[in-house]
Amino acid sequence: MTELAQRRGLYFEEFEAGQRITSPGRTVTEADIVAFAGVSGDFNSIHTDAVYCASSMFGQRVAHGLLVMAIASGLSVRTGILEGTVLAFREITDWKFSAPVFIGDTIRTELAVKEKKPMPRLGGGSVSLSVDVLKQDGSKVMGGVWTVIVQNKPAS
Repeated sequence: MTELAQRRGLYFEEFEAGQRITSPGRTVTEADIVAFAGVSGDFNSIHTDAVYCASSMFGQRVAHGLLVMAIASGLSVRTGILEGTVLAFREITDWKFSAPVFIGDTIRTELAVKEKKPMPRLGGGSVSLSVDVLKQDGSKVMGGVWTVIVQNKPAS
């Protein structure tokens, strides 16, 4: 697991079903939520109104689910496995938002290669990654499957 996290840019041929990679962690901040609300236009009170949230079922502001997914994407890229070899982010399937993420929570991703399929006309292949997004206590907050297109190893 550590060896893969330190490498950069795995080619399609180097992915194998069962490989596991863990990203570094990142703490979700109030600034993240405010910036995401501005970019997305989602100023829902559950994300932006501390007084409203104090009496909600969560008792505090909740990070946007799509913000957390975006951070998870960035954390996954930080593992380096797709650096310089990914051709496209193709699909998200079976995604489930399971638990809230609050200001001050630190998240990380755990990736597992599910399957791969060659796509010769694209010069690479499809790699399906099972993605779990976990908080600092190890609890799962969301997850599903991401499919990416990764280039073939160049001919020597």
